[in-house]
Amino acid sequence: MTSRSYLKCGNRLIYRAAEIIALTTIALPLAPRALADDARARASLRRLDLEMRLEQVCDLEAMERIGRETSLYRPDRAKSDVISHPQHLGDILSASGAAFRSRGRWYALSFVCKASADHLKVLTFDYRIGDAIPEAEWAGYGLWR
Repeated sequence: MTSRSYLKCGNRLIYRAAEIIALTTIALPLAPRALADDARARASLRRLDLEMRLEQVCDLEAMERIGRETSLYRPDRAKSDVISHPQHLGDILSASGAAFRSRGRWYALSFVCKASADHLKVLTFDYRIGDAIPEAEWAGYGLWR
């Protein structure tokens, strides 16, 4: 783990408020393609540390790819650190415990995402969609409706 500030709560890590605000005010309300084209959003992403930026860019890519490549899902959220924490290997994020939300339900997701050196552009993205996560388990993973 880098020098990011976090608190440990059980087996979950809670990141500092600035990073959580960045997640909710920058990335989540914007469509993935709009984010890629929006200079203000890109500037906001630059303020995040490289690891958090990589996670955000890859989470957005997950939503875009899943929404574009299958008509079964309409993702509106994706998180790389739901069931387990992703592995950062330079410009590569390996997330075997990710999840995405579509039409009010959460689904397990695993992906490997390679980004540019500045972590602002995804170069390759491979993913696998898993089963729906039972609603009874959502609270334990920090998921919501």
